[in-house]
Amino acid sequence: MFRLIWIGSVYTHYFVRRYMPTNILLDLIRTRRGLKWGLPAMLLAIPYLYVASLLTVLIEDGAPDWLHVLVVLCIWNAMKFASMGPVSVVLLLRARAIEWGERCRSRRSVSAVA
Repeated sequence: MFRLIWIGSVYTHYFVRRYMPTNILLDLIRTRRGLKWGLPAMLLAIPYLYVASLLTVLIEDGAPDWLHVLVVLCIWNAMKFASMGPVSVVLLLRARAIEWGERCRSRRSVSAVA
């Protein structure tokens, strides 16, 4: 039973990582070339929160209760994008520090050879 649950969660995780648009975009932002887009991607949280707000108004006015699932999904995506901004800044600073260290080491090795 535990193995069946484990395998199901692995396949679900793979499907979500591979085919859901927000996860694809966040994976692209986490690359070295995409880190500069982390802060602008934070702005995508605003439309998600707006849609969640509209859906809650619709639910209060008598729309079907299954829309609560979409509200939770919109809020979850907004949190993912809002947190990606600071994370991308930290990752970018770390990547630039590593690149700076490599440049310094290569300059030292070139000057030591000459």
